[in-house]
Amino acid sequence: MAELRPSGAPGPTAPPAPGPTAPPAFASLFPPGLHAIYGECRRLYPDQPNPLQVTAIVKYWLGGPDPLDYVSMYRNVGSPSANIPEHWHYISFGLSDLYGDNRVHEFTGTDGPSGFGFELTFRLKRETGESAPPTWPAELMQGLARYVFQSENTFCSGDHVSWHSPLDNSESRIQHMLLTEDPQMQPVQTPFGVVTFLQIVGVCTEELHSAQQWNGQGILELLRTVPIAGGPWLITDMRRGETIFEIDPHLQQERVDKGIETDGSNLSGVSAKCAWDDLSRPPEDDEDSRSICIGTQPRRLSGKDTEQIRETLRRGLEINSKPVLPPINPQRQNGLAHDRAPSRKDSLESDSSTAIIPHELIRTRQLESVHLKFNQESGALIPLCLRGRLLHGRHFTYKSITGDMAITFVSTGVEGAFATEEHPYAAHGPWLQVRRAAPWQALPLEPQECQAPELHRLFPQLHHKGKSVTRESSQELPHLSCLSPVSC
Repeated sequence: MAELRPSGAPGPTAPPAPGPTAPPAFASLFPPGLHAIYGECRRLYPDQPNPLQVTAIVKYWLGGPDPLDYVSMYRNVGSPSANIPEHWHYISFGLSDLYGDNRVHEFTGTDGPSGFGFELTFRLKRETGESAPPTWPAELMQGLARYVFQSENTFCSGDHVSWHSPLDNSESRIQHMLLTEDPQMQPVQTPFGVVTFLQIVGVCTEELHSAQQWNGQGILELLRTVPIAGGPWLITDMRRGETIFEIDPHLQQERVDKGIETDGSNLSGVSAKCAWDDLSRPPEDDEDSRSICIGTQPRRLSGKDTEQIRETLRRGLEINSKPVLPPINPQRQNGLAHDRAPSRKDSLESDSSTAIIPHELIRTRQLESVHLKFNQESGALIPLCLRGRLLHGRHFTYKSITGDMAITFVSTGVEGAFATEEHPYAAHGPWLQVRRAAPWQALPLEPQECQAPELHRLFPQLHHKGKSVTRESSQELPHLSCLSPVSC
């Protein structure tokens, strides 16, 4: 539950927002992390000291369901001469450490990220005659925050979120999101670490698919060039009825298709509903991860092994000239700009790290045959994995959202893989790698055009059982594929 109030109105848990000239005694009583973010808001909106604010009635740290303590809503006049329309600017408070007393986030020092290291923003075009900002973006931001808190996956610029529903529950075509740096909000140094600001950008389904096939940053740049689709500040217009490719058909062929061909995709992994099973032989004991069966909950690892797998997955997301798989190293050396607590996992949908030579996580097992299972949306990304990643000598990871399990496809030239040409299927506990050597054959561009025979040509061992990877498939694909050198 949340309530709407001016941020300057007194409340039981949130005092008025102080400005840069707040009395020292008052400022000392105000949560320092919150004070620092308010200072950046006051810099942008000095004429709006008390904006409307959606606040959680029961705070998350008191057992409430909403991780964000507050979402402030400002009126931005824009700049018509620069194709920046008037809009509402939403800013979250709660993904970063506001209090510094471990009630929500563990304090890890002033030099690293504060909490998760970022807050969310959103820019919504103001409708004619609209005197107050709609409140639905605040609930949207709470939904994204709940995902971050529950999964501990952070967001990065260029990430995408598949929402599959109009963001405002209307009939709008804006049904998904990309994330980018807010064009006005500057990083803030708080007493509890650094906070950056990631802006939510609403996009159509076709634009989301292009971001997946190519990269999010490329699509964001295209949106900036089309005023009615976002413009320089990437302002979301829920009434937009055309995609950027319908507005300018040349963008698809001249920019996106060419980008996919030359650059491939920088989407190196996704969190997904997926599973794998070793069909070589039945499990020998309870500790053998081959007992992770399709349709069952994946077996939990020890805390140490779990952290090593998470660290490995989050570190191997950078597209280098010489692709390297995620290293196994509990101490980050050249990763994100700031180290974070070991429990934090970086997004699997961004390239954000530099890899080093890995060492063994646990005993490597070579498998003779494996069975893979994906839900509909995950399966629809297989053409992207093949054409946008492996064709360019890279790797692609599916990380299960239901347990500590992952499937990584690798190609020849990827260093650090424990799957080899002699043993193309190998596993470290619940982490499976599937390797495919060149030469490659072309795949159709669209997922719905990629039938199982095309996959079979790329993976001769793939027994497709007549299934097609289409968006019209059932929500669960219980037998999408069997990877095996023998008939299954």
